[in-house]
Amino acid sequence: MNSHLFIPFVFASILATSISAVAHFFPNASSIPPSLLPTTPDGKWDTFKNLTGCHAGQKIDGVAKLKQYFNYFGYINNNNSSINFTDEFDDNLKSAIETYQLNFNLNTTGQLDEPTLNQIVRPRCGVADIVNGTSSMNSGKTTTTSHIHAVKHYTFFPNAPRWPAEKTDLTYAFLPDNGLSDSVKAVFSRAFQKWAAVIPLTFTETSSYGSADIRIGFYRGDHGDGEPFDGVLGTLAHAFSPPTGRLHLDLAENWVVDGDVTSSGAVDLESVAVHELGHVLGLGHSSEREAIMYPTISTGTKKVDLAGDDVEGIQVLYGSNPNYNGSATATTTSQERDTNGSGSRFVAQPWWLWILLAVALTL
Repeated sequence: MNSHLFIPFVFASILATSISAVAHFFPNASSIPPSLLPTTPDGKWDTFKNLTGCHAGQKIDGVAKLKQYFNYFGYINNNNSSINFTDEFDDNLKSAIETYQLNFNLNTTGQLDEPTLNQIVRPRCGVADIVNGTSSMNSGKTTTTSHIHAVKHYTFFPNAPRWPAEKTDLTYAFLPDNGLSDSVKAVFSRAFQKWAAVIPLTFTETSSYGSADIRIGFYRGDHGDGEPFDGVLGTLAHAFSPPTGRLHLDLAENWVVDGDVTSSGAVDLESVAVHELGHVLGLGHSSEREAIMYPTISTGTKKVDLAGDDVEGIQVLYGSNPNYNGSATATTTSQERDTNGSGSRFVAQPWWLWILLAVALTL
């Protein structure tokens, strides 16, 4: 084989292997076969819970893998990926844990306490929280007006990239090899509409995958972009900053397309799609737990409406949709609790409903 044809051939082979299997789409959580559900509630990272109580100065089996986790998400800066991490709980790990705890609004102990590990093992987006050591979740950033003290948690990629101002309609297409059904494509249409409702952009599906602004695909394992997927749970999806327009989802997940999602091991497709489109538009991760751009989402959870933090951040980049009425869509969010608990559903009600209820009780 000619040498100049070798690299494209290898890339094509990797790509073909990564999409050869069929993605798992289910109408609801109860339709997922038990054989496809993970054996542990938190998937591949569940073993990190064995490190509970570990602190600086100790050497415990499994710490090296935790360092790899923190390196992947930007908390340990290691430009040389060939360096092997050790099981020593050193100062670099302690610093990484403290930064992580700050970003996720946990007590900044520098130790692997139970709340910290419960957060670490949750399924999450594959986009790093800290990019190139210069951009992180702004858990401590504050702004003050004459009467209001507020914390803004939204972040951007380095240099705050966005789509060009002259592109007000972005096209999107799905990887043809995935053979997605109309019901799956409709999930993404709803996800795009969440963002279009608050900014002056529209999104139009096209059949031309190669020329689309935004290209959406499901892949397995190593798929040629340097960000391999890891199987069931762990990292669910990732996307690239504007104007790259690539959105990749892990083909191995148990994706719920519509209906009830309350099952350990079930991942709501629309929730993940709305989050990843935030990255495609230029948002980084947020420290606000209710925000769409919060990095983690528990299985059995549906979270599809923008919070005020999401709206404020995206409007900094693009301005407001002229038809936007100024209220965050999160006021009507249905949030399904993680089925590690009772499996019940919590529905956040609009603020005005609580006022009416309070008035009624006083009559």
